[in-house]
Amino acid sequence: MNAPYDGDRAQGTGAPAPYPGADPGGQIPAPAPGPDRDPYVQDAYDRDPYRSHDLSAQDPVAEVLYDRASHPPPPPGTYQEPGPLYAAPQTAAPAPDPRVWAQTPPPEPDGPSRHLRYGDRPGTTEFVGVDALVTTAGEDEPQTDAFAHLYRDQQATPGTAVEDAPVAAPAPSKPAGRASGLLKSSALMAAGTIVSRITGFLRTLVIAAAIGVGTFNDTYQIANTLPTMIYVLVGGGALNAVFIPQLVRAMKNDSDGGQAYANRLLTLVVVLLAAITTICVLAAPVFITMMSPKIASDPDQMDVAVAFARYCLPTMFFMGVHVVLGQILNARGRFGAMMWTPVLNNIVVIATFGAFIWAFGGFTTSGVSAATVTPEGVRLLGLGTLLGLTVQALAMLPYLRDAGFAPRLRFDWKGHGLGKAARLAKWTFFFVLANQVGLVVVTQLATWAGSVAEKQGHPGTGITAYNYALLLWQMPQAIITVSVMTAVLPRISRSAHDGDAAAVRDDISYGLRTSAVAIVPCAFAFLALGVPMATLLYAGSGDGARNIGYVLMAFGLGLIPYSVQYVVLRGFYAYEDTRTPFYNTVIVAAVNAAVSTAAFFVLPARWAVVGMAAAYGLGYAVGVGVAWKRLRKRLGGDLDGAHVRRTYARLTGACIPAAAVAGGAAYAVTQWLGSGVAGSLASLTAGLIALAAVFLLAAKRMRIEELNAMVGMVRGRMGR
Repeated sequence: MNAPYDGDRAQGTGAPAPYPGADPGGQIPAPAPGPDRDPYVQDAYDRDPYRSHDLSAQDPVAEVLYDRASHPPPPPGTYQEPGPLYAAPQTAAPAPDPRVWAQTPPPEPDGPSRHLRYGDRPGTTEFVGVDALVTTAGEDEPQTDAFAHLYRDQQATPGTAVEDAPVAAPAPSKPAGRASGLLKSSALMAAGTIVSRITGFLRTLVIAAAIGVGTFNDTYQIANTLPTMIYVLVGGGALNAVFIPQLVRAMKNDSDGGQAYANRLLTLVVVLLAAITTICVLAAPVFITMMSPKIASDPDQMDVAVAFARYCLPTMFFMGVHVVLGQILNARGRFGAMMWTPVLNNIVVIATFGAFIWAFGGFTTSGVSAATVTPEGVRLLGLGTLLGLTVQALAMLPYLRDAGFAPRLRFDWKGHGLGKAARLAKWTFFFVLANQVGLVVVTQLATWAGSVAEKQGHPGTGITAYNYALLLWQMPQAIITVSVMTAVLPRISRSAHDGDAAAVRDDISYGLRTSAVAIVPCAFAFLALGVPMATLLYAGSGDGARNIGYVLMAFGLGLIPYSVQYVVLRGFYAYEDTRTPFYNTVIVAAVNAAVSTAAFFVLPARWAVVGMAAAYGLGYAVGVGVAWKRLRKRLGGDLDGAHVRRTYARLTGACIPAAAVAGGAAYAVTQWLGSGVAGSLASLTAGLIALAAVFLLAAKRMRIEELNAMVGMVRGRMGR
């Protein structure tokens, strides 16, 4: 390329060196004086006034490309402190060889440093380097060429004077850029999750309208829950918690951007799940007996449950493929596909149960049960469930192609980091095992209590009521908390890898406080309005809808510790610590199982599942206390606790009067209009309006900054 300096064009003229020892070969001429001389290259070969600086600072290109985020500046003493600008160099120090641009600097120390050799202020400087590309890949900002002025004399038309104008320095990176990227990713995922959850609710409504919410639906729920439980047990927890940091590291460190590592992981998941699925389909009767001895004791229910299980168990294979492909996209900053593709699954299942209603009639007219359902009906429902997960998994392929990832099987697993991930996943396996053991206990007790209560004239009090209420209760968690933390988790992983505990703490605090703005009001809304929600949504299932509402109310306030637990555990996963979450989950599962067992024996059969729902939240409340202390110790004794507690306390204080007013308004409307569809809609609408009005008024008085920021953002977008 052309040399950027005027002096280089006259090489070989034999001009003397500008100072002794600078050019022993006489190859670099002195700049010729003249009126047209470029003001930007004057004295380019005079005595170097920066000889007292570190030698690496003489290279402007290396300085621009210096990644200060991945490689923070070294502590004092590593580099020589700069002296006065025009101080004379020490005579004893030999002059550097002009043919060498800069000597190799000493190795930089590991870990961050508070010494900023560029004159920046440690309290306000934010390091933004190559790592920011993962979270701000979608934000294209024009980059200013800091060396454009050096080439202006070559780009100008001959005879045209070159303007002597200062070059504007590039604008500093704004801290809001990364937050904006996270908000965009979170909004995209939240939109997909909202649509997915809405279609998921429509699916449960259609299922309830087709087969009710009693013991026949319990057989389908157990068969449909089995593949999820087994999948999460054998690998789902590891994929979600362990392999995201590994994928991010592979993208950052591997020359192929992590393609080979991702394909090896995909191949491992496919082979493992194919083998496990085959074994589980053959052992379906054993799993049904383990999940519900009460159903296994009834021959009709047992036959139907086993038939459902053999159609549903293969879905775990496609479930695993969908998750690993989604995590590959998440590691590349593509968060939407994993949240939007489940909509296709819901649509297929809705169409399947709609076809069942068209062929056999709705539950209120057909009264279908395990004893009266036909083999064709079981086959229709089973195949439709399997087809839904198949479509969901295959729909990820176009997104992968768009992201530039080509999936293919690779069996060269040894020596490529999968062993390390497997060792980390060991504790995640125990984590999920403890969780699933608690779920099995609850399933056994809930199906038993539901069967007894239905014989007493109280349908909708078994595992179906528990699962339907749990699905509705988890919706705010899936929309808000999961979306926020999915976007933040790669950044937390990088901060933990760099040893930046302060950044991990700030991101955990951000996730807790941001999600709390929606989680806390939703928890109180479930407590105050659980019954009208259930009677409106499941009105087509008969008398069991009200009992689902009671279960939803019992879940209510447990949403707060459930959300906090999810965020706090991401901090351990970022440090590749899966042992601590395992111990924490053992505590949660033990409390849940113990209190659920007590509720089963102490409460009447009709209220046993309500007590189990309350036990679920109580278990997470105990788990949060344990996890919080351990993570605070891991981060050096500081988890921004005062700030987080103040936010949650103010939100709770604003929600208590709001929930009381909302519950009273809903009860009054129900007494007036009844609990039918119209009455439930009216009471729910009145309750939500009252809840929102009182909460916003109280929150404004309390000056909750997170809520004010969210309201301001919404107003700004609505005003555009």
